[in-house]
This record gives sequence, structure tokens and C-alpha cells, in this order.
Amino acid sequence: MAAAAQLAHGGAPVTVFEASRVLGGRARRVETERTRLDNGLHILLGAYKETLRLIELVKEPGDPPGLLRLPLELTIHPVFRLRTAPLPAPLHLLSALLRAQGLGLGDRFAAVRFMAWARRSKFRLAGDMNVAQLLRSKRQPEKVSRFLWNPLCVSALNTPPSQASAKIFLNVLRDSLNGSRADSDLLLPTLDFSALFPDRAARFVESHGGNVRLGVTVDAIERKDDGFALAVEGEYFRHVILAVSPHRAGALLAPYTELAPIARMIDQFTYQPIYSVYLQYGREARLPFRMGGMETGYSQWLFDRGQLCGQHGLIGVVISASGAHQGLAHDDLARAVHAELAENFPALGEPLWHQVIAEKRATFSCTPGLLRPDNLTPVAGLYLAGDYTASDYPATIESAVRSGIRAANLILQNA
Repeated sequence: MAAAAQLAHGGAPVTVFEASRVLGGRARRVETERTRLDNGLHILLGAYKETLRLIELVKEPGDPPGLLRLPLELTIHPVFRLRTAPLPAPLHLLSALLRAQGLGLGDRFAAVRFMAWARRSKFRLAGDMNVAQLLRSKRQPEKVSRFLWNPLCVSALNTPPSQASAKIFLNVLRDSLNGSRADSDLLLPTLDFSALFPDRAARFVESHGGNVRLGVTVDAIERKDDGFALAVEGEYFRHVILAVSPHRAGALLAPYTELAPIARMIDQFTYQPIYSVYLQYGREARLPFRMGGMETGYSQWLFDRGQLCGQHGLIGVVISASGAHQGLAHDDLARAVHAELAENFPALGEPLWHQVIAEKRATFSCTPGLLRPDNLTPVAGLYLAGDYTASDYPATIESAVRSGIRAANLILQNA
């Protein structure tokens, strides 16, 4: 949808084929009998400049903002809290690190020392390694890694620190914690993800002469003359952006021998899950924060949907990356998460219902030295878009948006 909005903004007639009945891919609305949910509990950062630009581009007068902007705050209940102060960068981060609750003075100075090293090194490494190795090499104390760097790594890269690329992790720190104070802000959605951008983008595309077709699957892309025929209603297009998940791209790339290296590259990917556990408590139930973390067996980050979206009493719990939770049946996982919540927040009471949404291949594993394909392919007129394409970032909403914009700009430049 980022590609489609960018093309429409550039004056190109665009047609979107979406296999699902709901726009948004792995960040979309899920309709249940009881309420609207998201298939993943995600946040945005102030550093997500292209995502925020497109959200503003497609917004119409009277549309709600859809995002709640807050200063960066990391809470691991009840043992750790870091909050940035209203100071200019980089003092906002320095102050936050030196005042972090739950860390001793030596731990705080160690965290400052790590960021100082990263800045001196311009957030670059000569060779890649995993995040755990990097933290050990920079003598980060166990508590600092456990409460600060590891949660940031898992949240951003959706890959355990023992497997995650230190180069990509440093890129994330560079753009979120080393930029302006606003770049580190948390932006928490107050709408479901489809309503926040994809639905508005579809409206924008259609108002600019394009069309969006839901529930239509493209099974083949056939090269024809100087363009492509899609195996959908026999239509012909000069350019095609293939914006599917990497594990679905192989079949569409297979007919093109010149794309075999890209297909082999994608075949090397492994994947990480994201589980979202929703628990509906009584309407008066609430957490002491809108969003915070816990250090427990399963639960990682908690979202109070009442405070965020007006879904009173609904608590969303996100579990990123691989772990023991994958071995539990959904009902058992929901009960285990409730037990962890009840131990920490007994006033919540008993849940009225629960829903578990598992994206088993939510992102690629962001491992050291991983090769990722470019948006431009050797087949003229055929482009790739997705969070898995080559960039400085892991699989995030911003990296997906940037890939769509780049693919669209390649078409506009050659039009």
C-alpha cells in the first residue's frame, strides 16, 4: 500500500491486487465475533519518517490522528524504568540512562559507555556478529543487557540476541536513540492497523484514478512484450511490484531463470514468530501504564487497549521471536499469560474471554551477514517490495514502507 500511495501521488494509474479481504498484510485488522483486534501488536517510533509521511499524505480532513505520541519510556514491571526527559538530543538519552531505575550506578555508566562507543564508531562494525557477542565485547553488565539492550533487540529485530545481527541492531539504535529527541518518541496506535494506513491509502489510490481489488490472488506473472500479463482477468501492465511475503515469492519468481539467484537467496531465510494474546477483563480493569513490559516466563510487552483504543478492559500481550510459548496450545498459552498478569496485577480479575493470534512467520530471522534482495530485479519492469528486501533495517513497518516507496520511485523515474 505504500508503493500504491507513492505511485498515485506521482500521477501513475495503479491497480492493487490483494488476496485477503483486509488490507495490511502482517499488520492488519482482524474481525472477531466480539471486537476488532490486530493480528500483531506493533508500535511506531518517531524515527519512522516515511511511514509518518505517508500516513499524513493519505489522511483526509476530519480523520482522527490514529497515533498517540509519547516520550520514550521502557518499563519492565516492576524492576526497571527508563524515561527520556524533555531535553535536546543527546541529553535526553544521557539523562534517561543516568536516571534509569533498577540499575546500579555502575550499570548506568556502562550503558552510557556503550552508547558513547557506538557514537564514536558511527554505529558501524567492521564485521558482523550477534548482539550477545557485541554486548559481551563491550562489557555490558548482565542487568543492562537483560533490562535494556535485549528487550530493544527482540522488539526491533524479532530475533533473539544470541542470533540477531549486531550491525542491524546498531542501525536501529543510530536512528532511534541517536537522532533528534522526537526520533525516539513512541507512537502508539489508537486505531486498528488497517484503519491507520492501508484503508486510507486505498481511498487515496482510488481518488487518484487507481483501484484496489480485495480477495484477488495473483498466481502467475507472465512476461509479454514490454510488460506483463497477470493470471487475473487477462489484464496487462507495464510494471509489476511483487509485494508478497518472502516465503510466497518463490513460486511467482520461479518462471524467470534470471531471478534464480534471488529465489535462492530468499530460500535461505528462516523465520521468527510473533504471538499476540488478547485477554478481555471487566471494563474497569486497567494496567498502571499504556504499554510496558514484564520479565516473566512468556509475557513480554503489554498493551492496555482501553487506554489506547477505548477497548476497555482488553489487555494485549505480545510475545516476539521463538521460545517455549510455541509448544503450547493457544488456550494453554492464554491461561499461562493470565496467570502472569494475575501475579503482577491482581486487581484485573478473571478474563471473560481470550484470543491468541499467531503469525508463525511474522518476520525473517535478522541474523549476521544475511543477504537480502534489492528492489530492482534483472527483469525489466518487475520490482520487489517488502520488509525483507535490502535495507539498513530489520523487518519493521518502516522498512516495509521504505521498500514500497523505493520500488514506486524506480517506476516513476523510468516512466
